[in-house]
Amino acid sequence: MFRKILIANRGEIACRVIDSARRMGVATVAVYSDADLGARHVAMADEAVLIGGPAPKDSYLRGDAIIAAALATGAEAIHPGYGFLSENPEFVDAVEAAGLVFIGPSGRAIRAMGLKDAAKALMTEAGVPVVPGYHGENQDPEHLAGAAEAVGYPVLIKAVAGGGGKGMRKVDRAQDFAAALASAQGEAQTAFGNPAVLIEKYVEKPRHIEVQVFGDGTHAVHLFERDCSLQRRHQKVIEEAPAPGMTAEMRQAMGQAAVRAAEAINYKGAGTIEFIVDASEGLRPDRFWFMEMNTRLQVEHPVTEAITGVDLVEWQLRVAAGEALPARQEDLAIRGHAFEARLYAEDVPAGFLPATGTLAHLRFATGARIETGVRPGDTISPWYDPMIAKVVVHGPTRAVALASLARALEQTEVAGTTTNLAFLGALARHRGFAAGDVDTGLIGRDLDALVHEAEAPLAARALAALAAAGLESGQGTGFALWGALRRSIAFDPPAYLRVEGSGRVAVEIEGAEHICELRTDGWWVDGAKTGARFHLGGDEITVFLHGAHRFARPDPLARASQGPASDLTLAPMPGLVKAVFVQPGQQVAEGDRLAILEAMKMEHTMLAARAGTVAEVLVSEGSQVEAGAALIRLAEEEEAA
Repeated sequence: MFRKILIANRGEIACRVIDSARRMGVATVAVYSDADLGARHVAMADEAVLIGGPAPKDSYLRGDAIIAAALATGAEAIHPGYGFLSENPEFVDAVEAAGLVFIGPSGRAIRAMGLKDAAKALMTEAGVPVVPGYHGENQDPEHLAGAAEAVGYPVLIKAVAGGGGKGMRKVDRAQDFAAALASAQGEAQTAFGNPAVLIEKYVEKPRHIEVQVFGDGTHAVHLFERDCSLQRRHQKVIEEAPAPGMTAEMRQAMGQAAVRAAEAINYKGAGTIEFIVDASEGLRPDRFWFMEMNTRLQVEHPVTEAITGVDLVEWQLRVAAGEALPARQEDLAIRGHAFEARLYAEDVPAGFLPATGTLAHLRFATGARIETGVRPGDTISPWYDPMIAKVVVHGPTRAVALASLARALEQTEVAGTTTNLAFLGALARHRGFAAGDVDTGLIGRDLDALVHEAEAPLAARALAALAAAGLESGQGTGFALWGALRRSIAFDPPAYLRVEGSGRVAVEIEGAEHICELRTDGWWVDGAKTGARFHLGGDEITVFLHGAHRFARPDPLARASQGPASDLTLAPMPGLVKAVFVQPGQQVAEGDRLAILEAMKMEHTMLAARAGTVAEVLVSEGSQVEAGAALIRLAEEEEAA
């Protein structure tokens, strides 16, 4: 076994690898950028080496600096995590040329699966079913349009070198193909440095089911399937294992196909074979097709670990150190059910836009497995993926595990940044999802209901008013000075408070009075125990009571939000202005493209909120802008006249 390894990654995956390495007696070396100086993975590792600036190209994508750090610290092997250089065959070659071990597959195996078109040709030879489509080299737009016609609409345009939903567009009509192709190619060029795409038939009721495989370079086993159908913008939100509705016949067929795929390239280490499944007539063994292979550990690997009892990182280290497969196929079995929810800093109602901010308050549920790379007080940076944590639960049945997930999410508390926590909770309570009736379109179909913000319960509103008055702790000068006076609080809606004694306050909101009492086990409202907790930060009060309820005091200096007829087009997040399509004096219609903003490797098209004349273009291509920066100004009606 290795004495010391370097982890060429950051965040929760670096922390995850450190956990297993520490348990195995293996010392760890972290690498970090300027932005990650105080990061959790740096604090956890035995050693840490600075490798560059905050942009990934200046740090985590600098293979030479990472290899130099490994050599300088005496590490014997490099674990790539996922993302960054984990599927870069040139990096693998460089690691091995330096006399180090790459904890993962060979460069040859990564190359074989790195381009989707070549991988599908290889899978066809190996007897693995593939989705109908065009996977050729001809990238002429007219040729690709003809291929789409031949496959039949709707089709999916996918980046050949893609992943994570980047460079992917669904096209329903021939007249929309050219614009979607240009957009997909532009995003693919930015994310992967390769604009090439392939065309596939779009499956109308698709489920995304993937199979975990593990090989030792000669033989492979599968560790059953994961269902990753709950997706938004082609990115996974909640994953589970095993897949609901899976039959023994289907599981055997998919597992055997996945093993054939891995053994066809002499795969070594942990990998995932992703399949698209047509669930329109249930799960049938003749209705699944190979999509791609991820030649690395996956974000959602904890659910597989939960149902099999296998530590996949331990297996990675053992096989990389020269051991054979740690288990035979017949040794592996499914025990219970597991879910993983990805908690992100993102604005769901605004279209799942990534968010930044400082985690002023962070508290996770007890009883759940939490995979995180952040701590209270850490900052969510615009430079990297805005994941806060993965919340993982396991239970004897799917129903029990799902109930555990809903409770774990309800007990998770985050303040200081916008998150998708309420959205995840709504998904965990979704009736269709609970019944196992899930496909990749579920979120899109039910999005309005899933993002609907329910009115805060009366108890939360009463406690928020109490906190606005500075009485949330039940101690200090607040109670002593108020006496029995009835005082109004500048709150929305207006509230009136009357202190009736130590730890007892009457709160009147909209004509109804509520009695708040502080007992030894926390605040009770109208005789009911709440278990509520508070966070006060700046002009926002957060009451954690069966979810997070935020209340803000009015701020007259706050900038008005961009309305549907706003003259200004504002940047919804920090990013790079990739393209500007208009110039002063140009007439635009509502919905016309004005600019493209690139943030976190994804392109966001800025559209005209109304028809009008462009008065000013306030940015240029290549500009780096902050959230809320004005990009384009339309002339006012009188000004245009």
